[in-house]
Amino acid sequence: MKCPYCGFLESKVIDSRSADEGSSIRRRRECLGCQRRFTTYEIMERLPLVVVKRDGSRQTFDKNKLVNSMLKSCEKRSVELEQLEDIATDIEQNLQSALEREIPTSEIGEMVMARLKELDEVAYVRFASVYRQFKDINTFMEELTKLLEDKG
Repeated sequence: MKCPYCGFLESKVIDSRSADEGSSIRRRRECLGCQRRFTTYEIMERLPLVVVKRDGSRQTFDKNKLVNSMLKSCEKRSVELEQLEDIATDIEQNLQSALEREIPTSEIGEMVMARLKELDEVAYVRFASVYRQFKDINTFMEELTKLLEDKG
């Protein structure tokens, strides 16, 4: 690590601590050239995730969009924002740990529906109705029937 004061290329680590709730490491260093101290942060490199839309277009994965889509499904429900943020973070981590860099929206939608189904059935049905683009009342009833069968 290059010293910000004298430019010397070697330093020793004096102290290391977890920072940002475990997402980075704060290191206190001492330059072996001038003996001055400085702080560095080490963060995990995240590879960009690309979402492949139904029409074939691609855009960068945005966790905020995921949270907002779930928020719409949870309007007037007793679901806390923190729960939705936790779901979005978990989904993002699962996608990051996968070997694929391009993820179809269908895969993300299925992951969201599985989590919403556990959290709030009404939110699940709302999300599914938009995601699966129910064409008529029969397809909507089929989804409700599946939900009832899964419960019983």
